[in-house]
Amino acid sequence: MPIVKCLSVSQPFADLIVKGKKTVELRKWNTKFRGEFLIHSPMKIKSQDCMRLGINETNLRTGAVIGKAVIYDVKTYKTKKEWHDDKKHHFASGDPSDGKYGFLLKNAKEFRIPIPCKGKRGFFGIRLEDITVKDKDITSELFDEEYRTRWINHH
Repeated sequence: MPIVKCLSVSQPFADLIVKGKKTVELRKWNTKFRGEFLIHSPMKIKSQDCMRLGINETNLRTGAVIGKAVIYDVKTYKTKKEWHDDKKHHFASGDPSDGKYGFLLKNAKEFRIPIPCKGKRGFFGIRLEDITVKDKDITSELFDEEYRTRWINHH
């Protein structure tokens, strides 16, 4: 089985991405990667952002891969105005120093069953067969979903 790229995104932002509400992920670093990747939600929740955005943090899943999305481009923010104009897409509260690069996202999908996993900085690889899973529904859902996606995209 191939290695799948994964990116850790703090909550509540990971949840906003997999629900298709957040379409720009801010980073201080750029990437040449384009394509599908998994969204990992670390254990720590940004409570201030939950309060600011009116999100109940008790409903957020952490310490797991909770969905996937596609990076189709990266936007470089050159001015504060550009950054502020895109606020409805990235939901950041600070200033442009929070992220000069905006990973443009599409085709987000939330997994019904989260996959327990430890995160890392930057993009990291996950080999699905290396994930220790107690619930067989998790792996079967992923494989079924992948099969359906490939079948639909090729027909």
